[in-house]
Amino acid sequence: MAKFRWEARGRTGSVQKGVMDAPSRDMVEAQLKKFGFSGISIKEEGKGLSMEIKLPGLGSKKVQTKEIVVFTRQFATMIDSGLPLVQCLEILSSQQENKTFKEVLVKVKESVEGGSTFADALARHPKVFDDLFVNLVAAGEVGGILDTILNRLASYTEKAMKLKKQIKGAMVYPTTVMSIAIIVIAVIMIFVIPTFAGMFADFGGELPAPTQFVISLSNFLVKYIIVILVAIVAVTFLFKKYYATEKGRRIIDRLALRAPVFGLLIRKVAVAKFTRTLGTLVSSGVPILDGLDIVAKTAGNKVVEEAIMKVRQSISEGKTIAEPLQQSGVFPPMVVQMIAVGEATGAMDAMLSKIADFYDDEVDDAVAAMTAMLEPMLMVFLGVTVGGLVIAMYLPIFKIAGAVAQ
Repeated sequence: MAKFRWEARGRTGSVQKGVMDAPSRDMVEAQLKKFGFSGISIKEEGKGLSMEIKLPGLGSKKVQTKEIVVFTRQFATMIDSGLPLVQCLEILSSQQENKTFKEVLVKVKESVEGGSTFADALARHPKVFDDLFVNLVAAGEVGGILDTILNRLASYTEKAMKLKKQIKGAMVYPTTVMSIAIIVIAVIMIFVIPTFAGMFADFGGELPAPTQFVISLSNFLVKYIIVILVAIVAVTFLFKKYYATEKGRRIIDRLALRAPVFGLLIRKVAVAKFTRTLGTLVSSGVPILDGLDIVAKTAGNKVVEEAIMKVRQSISEGKTIAEPLQQSGVFPPMVVQMIAVGEATGAMDAMLSKIADFYDDEVDDAVAAMTAMLEPMLMVFLGVTVGGLVIAMYLPIFKIAGAVAQ
């Protein structure tokens, strides 16, 4: 008998932990599911000292979302064509170029051959196949519509990947411009301004106030540059540590939702992700409580996650979805009303898909508006900053030229 340490979410949504003696991991999982647990994580307690050495650059390659999408599409086509499950996994693993993904698929195939269900075999690799993927596959296996579910999963993943790319793409331009601006200003302040300062000192006389301010700032940066860099690293480290705490993440995520420019975009992305994910789960036959549990884990924002868990709690007590959504203040009134109509008419999945499509377009518009607004703001910032430095350095030269002309 081996000893397994487990962590899972109970019927009320609370996380519970424990240790169980059992002959296998599958036995522990089956026992926990019997008692109504979900989101199960199981680890076998170590039997001795083990050491894993990873050299820089030689670590395992991460499995990309695009690779999972291609795998899911191909798998769905093979299943639809009538190929046995094990044969599909054997073919797909043999053609994988990513060694990490290939190893995972080989292990999944071995688990299926050993008697595990496909969903249980996937669940043993949470870094590659998340709860959403596993639960949808489980629903497909039970309903006998695995090919349909896999196609639906691929479509969902493609749309989620597109949404992520949109956000990243919107941030590339302002991040690049700001990074270049900071580097240019730092080079001017640390290397160029001291040269001008030495030249002005040779001339003698009183410097204009803007020039004196820039020179003083340059001297400060040159003198304390190491301290400033260390302080930036320390603040970044402390920020990450604070964000890793429950309280810190809640406060920072709430501030992010209230941010002037980015807050509205974050809110729209959260609504699009919530409705798309829950709609996919519900339409695939996943129970609503399990679906909300999965959606909460993938929310990406603590405030949104807590709002979803309150919805889950409300449903487990026999209440509606719309009421706690409205009370959270995270979801717009239109979304709440449409979900309430979907719940009342029994067309929740269709309504969630419509909301998701609408908010995908809303995210497009918000990204375009944000980019259009940031471009002139960045140009003004660069013009004022760099232009101000140049003018401050040339003021004494203009003064000397005026004195010579007289």
